[in-house]
Amino acid sequence: MLAKRIIPCLDIKDGKVVKGVNFVGLKDVGDPVELAKEYDRQSADEVVFLDITATYEHRDIIKDLIARAASELSIPLCVGGGIRTLDDFRTILAAGADKVSVNSAAIKNPDLIKQAADEFGVQCVVLAVDAKAREDHSGYDVYIAGGRENTGIDLIEWVKKAEALGAGEILLTSMDADGTRDGFDIDMLNAVMDVVDVPVIASGGCGGKEDMAEVFEKTNCDAALAASLFHFGEATVDEVKDVCAARGIPVRRNRK
Repeated sequence: MLAKRIIPCLDIKDGKVVKGVNFVGLKDVGDPVELAKEYDRQSADEVVFLDITATYEHRDIIKDLIARAASELSIPLCVGGGIRTLDDFRTILAAGADKVSVNSAAIKNPDLIKQAADEFGVQCVVLAVDAKAREDHSGYDVYIAGGRENTGIDLIEWVKKAEALGAGEILLTSMDADGTRDGFDIDMLNAVMDVVDVPVIASGGCGGKEDMAEVFEKTNCDAALAASLFHFGEATVDEVKDVCAARGIPVRRNRK
């Protein structure tokens, strides 16, 4: 069995890492490059930079951060937020990122997934999906614009289409669970993994080390992502991996 990946996520606004609850109430928690370096030291398997301001005025900020981080990290760096065109992919990858995460633009122009996969390879294309359960419990809707706009698109149909177009990985965030720290959305994750073969990263709801282990025990996800758990010093990546290993979950141990 392949080792499960533990991925810290750094939401970046105006060059600083921020964290909120249910996509609102943002607090400044530090410098992204310094935090990423610390997670590298803690044996993180990769890190995600998410540019949540995501306007062209901020693109130079994120390019600088990517270049600084890429020069100092030994682990893969995935970058998302405001990716609208193939040129944005080129810019982010040229700055030093290993993967690019695309969300809203892929909904508006699904062919962007195929174009990026054809030019850069499927391993560079991560489809980020923000989804929320419908009130009638009939399934899940996909949201865009930082979780503000319900597209009315069915989650399951969307991930199947995106995989067929060339998405090499799916970063799935449960809006219901995000920031609540009540654990990952197991039902949503399993619903997606039942219909796709590409790796799925679980996101939203991690409140402790045990939640990381639980998501690997109860789903076949390839990776789990968290922010608050790491940013506020409640657990290190190594401590999470210790818990996972003790429960028989394969993880890459500290390289030191």
